[in-house]
Amino acid sequence: MQTKSVIKYICQWIEEYASTAKCKGFVIGISGGIDSAVTSTLAAKTNIPLLCVEMPIYQKKNEINRGKEHINWLKKKYSNVNSIEVNLTPILESYIKQLPNNNNNHELALANTRARLRMTNLYYLAQSSNSLVLGTGNKVEDFGVGFFTKYGDGGVDISPIADLLKSEIYHLAKELNINNNIIQAAPTDGLWENGRTDEEQIGASYSELEWAMSYNGKEKLTKRKEEVLTLYYQLNNANKHKMTSIPVCKIPSELK
Repeated sequence: MQTKSVIKYICQWIEEYASTAKCKGFVIGISGGIDSAVTSTLAAKTNIPLLCVEMPIYQKKNEINRGKEHINWLKKKYSNVNSIEVNLTPILESYIKQLPNNNNNHELALANTRARLRMTNLYYLAQSSNSLVLGTGNKVEDFGVGFFTKYGDGGVDISPIADLLKSEIYHLAKELNINNNIIQAAPTDGLWENGRTDEEQIGASYSELEWAMSYNGKEKLTKRKEEVLTLYYQLNNANKHKMTSIPVCKIPSELK
């Protein structure tokens, strides 16, 4: 991959989109992970106003620290970058208290609620400043296995890195001089109190999923590759609803 050229291309794409949309800036959630670090750095390089938002919800301290370090680095390097922290933990706790006692402990639903609270906050900040929300999803997550929350971290205005595989994002991170603590950290969505990683949730590594996405049917498969391929197809099929337009009931013309 021509890393420097890709970086330049994405930055120009962001600039052109902002000009066409006539927005005054961008808003992005910073998690302490590599995807948000790379996306925010690309946006910062455009000199368009960028608001980096920390939104801890029972967040692990190491994730918070990585996010803060990245934001501080960005602000020192780029004068167009500002930041804000909005602690959403009390809001989630208040919401849970309003749920019926027999329906307030569904782990996955609560994890996705965290992501949707963050999306709501990002859009408030964006709309109040005539800005757009930047997505941080990569190609494997967004178009491979659908590893994102519908109307949560999947609720964005533009996706600068969604055509890049995870391995390609690591190349960009190194070229952009992203903090090594972020590059070396195990990918996680930060939605679980036990800190489980993406690989633990999905059941396969990003490199395995990238292989599955490019599988052409000709390679002789090991037992592990058969498992990964089966898992990939299962997730891709189960999460198709996230990756396609909302189904619309089309009324036949003779009924109108």
